Amino acid sequence: MARLAALLDFMADELSSHAVNVRFMAQFDALYAHDWPAERLMTLESQINPEGVHVFAELIREGIADGSMRSDLNPDLTMHAVINAVIGAQRRLAALGTKVELEYGQPIDRLFRETIRVLLLGLRAPEIPDPPHSQKKKSINRRARKRPS
Repeated sequence: MARLAALLDFMADELSSHAVNVRFMAQFDALYAHDWPAERLMTLESQINPEGVHVFAELIREGIADGSMRSDLNPDLTMHAVINAVIGAQRRLAALGTKVELEYGQPIDRLFRETIRVLLLGLRAPEIPDPPHSQKKKSINRRARKRPS
């Protein structure tokens, strides 16, 4: 979970520091959606990032294994959902620029970091409450301490 959060935090820093580049990618996405075949984009992505987006799926698998992420996640499906949600939010906020701040009364960075926070909360494994028998032991131990010796 911590490694995925760090990666998404990097994307937030990119939005804050390089909004022009993020806006360019939003424009590129709009052009690609209409004119480029998927194979061409996949080839370009593999040249830019040879590891591909499957690193995200591995992070999710690790999170499930270490108990920091929900056990009911499908790593491959979740990877695509998270990537599309984060990139979509990042590029939309960059493309709209100061209009977002005027409309929502919040800086772009704050809105984007809240998006990331909400996504991570949805991935996080639920905390497991103490079993009922351990609650009894705690109350018994408290009562035992209160008795005079």
